[in-house]
Amino acid sequence: MTTTLTQAPSATTATTPKRRARRPHTPLNPRPSIPLTLVTGLVLVYTLLPLAWLLINATKDQKGLLGSFGLWFADDFDLWDNITRTLTYDDGVFVRWLLNTLLYVAAGAGGATVLAVLGGYALAKYDFPGRKAVFAVVIGAVAVPGTALAVPTFLMFSKMGLTNTPWAVIIPSLISPFGLYLMWVFAAEAVPKELLEAARIDGSGELRTFFTIALPLLTPGTVTVLLFSMVATWNNYFLPLIMIKDPDWYPLTLGLNAWNAQAQTAGGEAVFDLIVTGSLLTIVPIVAVFLLLQRYWQSGLAAGSVKE
Repeated sequence: MTTTLTQAPSATTATTPKRRARRPHTPLNPRPSIPLTLVTGLVLVYTLLPLAWLLINATKDQKGLLGSFGLWFADDFDLWDNITRTLTYDDGVFVRWLLNTLLYVAAGAGGATVLAVLGGYALAKYDFPGRKAVFAVVIGAVAVPGTALAVPTFLMFSKMGLTNTPWAVIIPSLISPFGLYLMWVFAAEAVPKELLEAARIDGSGELRTFFTIALPLLTPGTVTVLLFSMVATWNNYFLPLIMIKDPDWYPLTLGLNAWNAQAQTAGGEAVFDLIVTGSLLTIVPIVAVFLLLQRYWQSGLAAGSVKE
């Protein structure tokens, strides 16, 4: 009799897990790129390095700011003292500049957003004579830099007696060709015409249809335009520079520049520590708004890019 012996599998063979098959590289699963990673890292450093410098140096007094390494802390941590001095220096003029900036942003950027939403929706959903001409004008206005219009705007406002007033900053900020174009493109895809026609058949008026149906669908695009307009108005420097001469109506950009110019005038007090701290306080509100509204902003950039 012949006996066949079968060797039992070893414990090592029995417990060895199967190796997972590596997914092939496709456009949805791209191969890691070392050069692209390095470039991205350089861009990240370029972006965050100024913020790190600003945060570190806002903790130093005047002596530590001028006598220590810029990317490391000094012996004393004076951040809270610097903030207090910044808010109270020269009878609290920094607070006045902050309120002015908030006024310009609320009236200018808020108004620009409202006009962009209304205009973009109308251009996207209504047919009227001259619609193509309006489109050409909007595209042309997007291509014109704001600095090219600064001098004509100043001459026009000077004739009307509006220079050196808040209106000289607010009224030009209401016009946002890019915001109008962005809302035009977004509304064309985000609001289906069939939905509007169904509302009209049910007896809904145009205003009610806009506020109850179209406006909620336009929320991501509205927030996107609002963020762009807020940043543009918050960082606006050249327009207030030529329009505003009274320091009481300065925005933060002009106010901090005025503090910086103090050190170069005869008998002026150098307050570089307050300038750095004020710059840090200036970016805090806009960063907070971005963090709170980034989900709307991200969806607003992507919406309308895929057509079903």
